[in-house]
Amino acid sequence: MDQQASLLGPADVRRLAGELGIRPTKKLGQNFVHDPNTVRRIVAAAGVGAEDVVLEVGPGLGSLTLGLLEPAQHVVAVEVDPELAERLPRTAAERAPDAADRLTVLTADALRLRAADFPRQPTALVANLPYNVAVPVVLHLLAELPQLRHGLVMVQSEVAERLAAGPGGRVYGVPSVKAAWFADVRRAGAVPRNVFWPVPNVDSGLVSFTRIPPPSSSAPRAEVFRVVDLAFAQRRKTLRAALSGWAGSGAAAEELLRCAGVQPGARGEQLEIADFARLAECAQERSA
Repeated sequence: MDQQASLLGPADVRRLAGELGIRPTKKLGQNFVHDPNTVRRIVAAAGVGAEDVVLEVGPGLGSLTLGLLEPAQHVVAVEVDPELAERLPRTAAERAPDAADRLTVLTADALRLRAADFPRQPTALVANLPYNVAVPVVLHLLAELPQLRHGLVMVQSEVAERLAAGPGGRVYGVPSVKAAWFADVRRAGAVPRNVFWPVPNVDSGLVSFTRIPPPSSSAPRAEVFRVVDLAFAQRRKTLRAALSGWAGSGAAAEELLRCAGVQPGARGEQLEIADFARLAECAQERSA
């Protein structure tokens, strides 16, 4: 049986950062987790099992990577910083020697990844994501990697709220609707600021997701998402007004909305992803 990995504590994180000459930057959203209990909590909440190939985006110094190596079949860590990417396999070999051969490190930008880039197709996503790229990264990976069945990401608290929001709420918007195309998304707890180095000036939260089938619709996802973007571009407008340019006129927008079973006076935040899918389908049928 593999020995348990030696997780990174505060002194280990600072030592590694010093060795690499790293001064965490806000631009890259570098806040390194240095609390082993938080790492164990994240890994447990992610539900990673022996059948999972885990994709970790932005492993940094390896705090979470070490925790994931123990339960997972394999971990594919994607790191945009070449120095961090080069050091990570050695950190794994030093602190989790029995599991280090189950780690693959890719030096890449997660937003540019394609399914063909992976030696093994990931089944789970577990990551500590910078707030400024969290939504694009999650949506891109869900779209690009259909075998991604479940996951847990740590993001800024406000981003977590947006991703997991349901219709009708103030924070429900484009990220909420698009994420719901791919998965059942839920809040999975808060993360205190003091488990990071340096301590961020924002709160963090955990978001879990489980892949579900997309809404039944003959319209392609890109067209559904286009309607979503237009519906929320001017939130205060009714859908009849917001979609008039797309439909060709206000009257045409009203006709499509009624076709989809949506009141023309409704606003985007009142619709579920299935409503947007029906709306795009009605538009497709009209133009056929």
